[in-house]
Amino acid sequence: MVLPPRKLTVDKDLKKIVLVERATQLLARKTVSLGLGVFFLVSVLAVTAAFYGDGEKGLFVIAAGIVGGYMALNIGANDVANNVGPAVGARALTMMGALVMAAACEAGGAIIAGGDVVETISKGIIAPAGVAGADVFIIAMLSALLSAALWINVGTWIGAPVSTTHAVVGGVLGAGIAAAGWNLVNWPTMGAIAASWVISPVLGGFIAAGFLYFIRQAILTREDKIEAARKWVPVLIAIMASTFAMYLVMKGLKYLIKVPWWGVMTVGVAMFAASFQWVRPRIARMSSGMENRGKAVAGLFTVPLVFSAALLSFAHGANDVANAVGPLAAIVAAASGAAVASKVAVPVWVLVVGAFGISVGLLLFGPKLIRTVGEKITKLDQIRAFCVALSAAITVIFASALGLPVSSTHIAVGGVFGVGFLREYYANRSTDRKKPKPLDEFPPEKREKKIQKAERRRLVRRSHLMTIIAAWVVTVPFSAALAAVLYITLRYLMA
Repeated sequence: MVLPPRKLTVDKDLKKIVLVERATQLLARKTVSLGLGVFFLVSVLAVTAAFYGDGEKGLFVIAAGIVGGYMALNIGANDVANNVGPAVGARALTMMGALVMAAACEAGGAIIAGGDVVETISKGIIAPAGVAGADVFIIAMLSALLSAALWINVGTWIGAPVSTTHAVVGGVLGAGIAAAGWNLVNWPTMGAIAASWVISPVLGGFIAAGFLYFIRQAILTREDKIEAARKWVPVLIAIMASTFAMYLVMKGLKYLIKVPWWGVMTVGVAMFAASFQWVRPRIARMSSGMENRGKAVAGLFTVPLVFSAALLSFAHGANDVANAVGPLAAIVAAASGAAVASKVAVPVWVLVVGAFGISVGLLLFGPKLIRTVGEKITKLDQIRAFCVALSAAITVIFASALGLPVSSTHIAVGGVFGVGFLREYYANRSTDRKKPKPLDEFPPEKREKKIQKAERRRLVRRSHLMTIIAAWVVTVPFSAALAAVLYITLRYLMA
């Protein structure tokens, strides 16, 4: 009798060694990332000490510089995922390509168009004049900044993309109340921010799902998909070009140029016409000889998707660098003897700290959230990711027109959920698939497989949905409570 071959002991030992090596490499990467992050903060400490270390309130400024750098690292690790995550999930960009491109665009947007004036009291939620004295104001801003940074770090750790703007708002709210009482708060503004928790993700989801529905009906379900693509893809790309032109003028370049609404609309119309004429012959050329399949048509959206990720990153760097450096700039101004105000000039070195901090945080710690947004919520291809990116820009423009404070994080993630639930709807429609047999008709050994197959029809991961929603709901109250505790603790230690 021939015995079956036994697995050699040496093979088992080699397999264990390989597993140990992989675990060691993973731990080493995390250790290196942490070490580089600490090196960045030490560099910020050195720069801050060089500029303000000898002043009367030099220690305050140095501490604020380190906390501002820490905040910038966390923004890069968490918030930038919304810009490039869909493109990575759709395989339009590799992870390394997305990290390098987004880091360059974020830094460029922050330095070129970040502005020389930042509203340090985020969204006008407290009145600076109500804060008694520069010391109280400095401690309040330091507490708000540290609170927001810690909460964003928690969000990154649990894998939830959270709004940095809302974290800063909560931090300023809690520190302001602890410093000067409830009457200091602009409650109507806080109400508008709370309303944006619901409005922005729902609006982003509906717009993304609407574009996906249109593409499915106008192109993907047609018998001749190539001809339909030649007709509609140039229109869709022109809409994206027009939308992003308006988005950059309104959000990304708002500190460099002030354009009235009629000017923004003129830019949008001109960009639509120019891009349509430029794209149409190229789409016709690219689709020549293309296979009549939806997957082939999706490839036509790859290049626009890459450009959209770059433009979103540029606009994000220009617009959201204030979340990192706004309170820091206020502390620097107050420490220099300037009057406490809602707007302050931002020194160049402060802007550079914010810009490079966001980029370093993205490169070192960004992949986790990029994978969450791009891959773990629902499966994305180029068309779905295109719809998410377009939805993000359109929703921000629409909300700005209405004067609503919205979060780009909420919009982008809402867009991902929107296209995911639409996919799930189509996958589970009774007209799209045969009615399954009752489980009792299958042998016991096959029932488990049938149950697992039925579960795969749920194309949006509910666990991620609940984690993200919970993180969104608690962002402002948690940041506010933590900032109040930090303020009281710092005041006690310095008494």
